[in-house]
Amino acid sequence: MSVEKTRVASIVDELSARLAQGLYKIGERMPSVRGAAAEHGVSKNTMAEAYDRLVGQGLLQARAGSGYYVARSNLPPTRPGSKHIVAAVDIVSLLREQLDRHYEVRPGDGRPPSSWMEGSELRRHFAGFKTAIPQGDDFGYGSARGFEPLRERLRLMLMERSIKVDPEGLLLTHGANHGMDLIIRHLLEPGDTVFVDNPGYYPLFAKLTLAKVEAIGIRRTPDGPDLDDLKDKLKTYRPKLFFTQSQAHNPTGGSLEPPVAFGLLQAAEQWGFLIVENDAFADIVPPAFSRLAALDQLNRVLYLGTFSKTLSASLRCGFIAGHPSLIGPLTDMKILTCVATSDHVERFVFNLIQGGQYLRHLRRLRSRVESANAATVAELEAIGLSVRAGKVPGFYLWAELGRSVDELAICRAAAEESIFLAPGSVFSPNRAEPSPPAIRVNVAYGADPRLLAFLAKFLGGRQHNLKLSN
Repeated sequence: MSVEKTRVASIVDELSARLAQGLYKIGERMPSVRGAAAEHGVSKNTMAEAYDRLVGQGLLQARAGSGYYVARSNLPPTRPGSKHIVAAVDIVSLLREQLDRHYEVRPGDGRPPSSWMEGSELRRHFAGFKTAIPQGDDFGYGSARGFEPLRERLRLMLMERSIKVDPEGLLLTHGANHGMDLIIRHLLEPGDTVFVDNPGYYPLFAKLTLAKVEAIGIRRTPDGPDLDDLKDKLKTYRPKLFFTQSQAHNPTGGSLEPPVAFGLLQAAEQWGFLIVENDAFADIVPPAFSRLAALDQLNRVLYLGTFSKTLSASLRCGFIAGHPSLIGPLTDMKILTCVATSDHVERFVFNLIQGGQYLRHLRRLRSRVESANAATVAELEAIGLSVRAGKVPGFYLWAELGRSVDELAICRAAAEESIFLAPGSVFSPNRAEPSPPAIRVNVAYGADPRLLAFLAKFLGGRQHNLKLSN
């Protein structure tokens, strides 16, 4: 660091301390750049940079042609949110902990550890973050549909899953959650009804609550949505959409079997609803496994994918594939709400794919997931728990606790020992409806000795029947 840069930091620290001590009043004009530079014995450029840093920290305000003033430190009082906003925020309380990360042991986490992702063999590529911007690029927003070479590469990757996508039928997004948000904004209105997996993806429930849309849960089995429950609910409800996840289901780890997929598509055709298929873990699941989009060829299915679960949660990059008649309006909605996605991120992801680094990363990731599954199952069985392995190893196991176990009590007790558990009730679209006590287990942390010791201690001696199923 240069002497000049060090001097700027020193001045910023000194003035920050003075402001914190109240030596300047709110709204008071600071000494001019020229005067302050003379006082501190530095150049005007150095002093101006110090003031600008204090503006960036919210401590000063810059007024054109007038100078720098002490910023107002007290914020206006917080207004209570609307009921639907409060309810939506409450639903994502589990997601907040996954972002803030207060706990030491994290079997309730929805993401793989950073050592599997950013800290893996891709570290040097993340460190450089080179996007190979061609000479003459004007650094504009890029295409509204996203970086074209990445879209074309994704069309080839989807062909491996037997999903044929029209060139105008693929839109890049900030991830699967952004894709869901665009779909909800475009296709749903307050008061509409949709079907969702139960248990299912809880951030989706929060989005639907925020949009004032009624979500009706369809019981999820190890083979996919329960078709009998679906038929029964269709006697009462007329959904516009059915949001579901096909493979490596979050939170149960289950799969979608062909007979269930066919039955679901038949119901969609008969009753006139669309299906939104979230395939967030597609890149670690064999391409030949059942996908609704492959069977339907994107007539009644919108297909979501993301790199956030398999590459990096910080690289917000995903896509929606569908019929061009739907992707066109969704592109317009993207323009209205966020203008465009990051061209730099999309180039970076494309370069990792083209260079073969992403493929090598996936091989290592699949191996880690398989090993973690085997270790978690073995350790849980060793302490007397009954474990049923899924069709394909995924990130999650669903643990149904015995009726005598208080789901929230075990989560509170775990929190006291800095263990983060994800209670099953969070994954239900209607928490008021009774459901068997359960927790979701992230296999990356499922064999942690502290978790195993806690479960053995808490559940030991109780009359229960703990069943883990994918």
